[in-house]
Amino acid sequence: MEVELQARHVELTDKVRTYVERKIGRLDRYLPNPSTTRVDLGRRVTRSNGEVYTAQITTWVNGTVLRAEEMSSDLYAAIDLASQKIHRQVERYRGKRLDRWHERVEPLPVEALPAEPDAQTIPPTIVRRKRFVVYAMTEPEALEQFELLGHDFFIYRNVDTGEINVLYQRENGELGLIEPDLA
Repeated sequence: MEVELQARHVELTDKVRTYVERKIGRLDRYLPNPSTTRVDLGRRVTRSNGEVYTAQITTWVNGTVLRAEEMSSDLYAAIDLASQKIHRQVERYRGKRLDRWHERVEPLPVEALPAEPDAQTIPPTIVRRKRFVVYAMTEPEALEQFELLGHDFFIYRNVDTGEINVLYQRENGELGLIEPDLA
């Protein structure tokens, strides 16, 4: 498995590189053919937590994207937390993939079922669909509309690129922009 390691405001020492490769290198045991895994490390200063390190792990598997991001005051702790999170996502991905291909099992008798359904056993369903007109606008116009609406996200067609973009508010209060990249 190919591991791309990028750092922002963090010094990439050999010790950090080997630590990341050791933690992330185990993913190829569990995934069928991961094409690439990208690890982004960063450091920034926040008002509430002071100096924090972020570790973001993204892996692509057969067209599926698995991503985990964690923050901590220690770089190695952030890598550990993100690694644990991506391993849980890999287990969930493998479980769904294996369940799809296994034969159907006979349902349990009613007496054997638990009294209350577990939240993890109920598959997610779409409970509401909404359609709306997407207007063409520039990024500053979209920012203005986003602030006026007060929602967590705003979908618009970018005048410059002609593609659908999503403007959203991140957990830290900053804004993010999703620009599609067709595969």
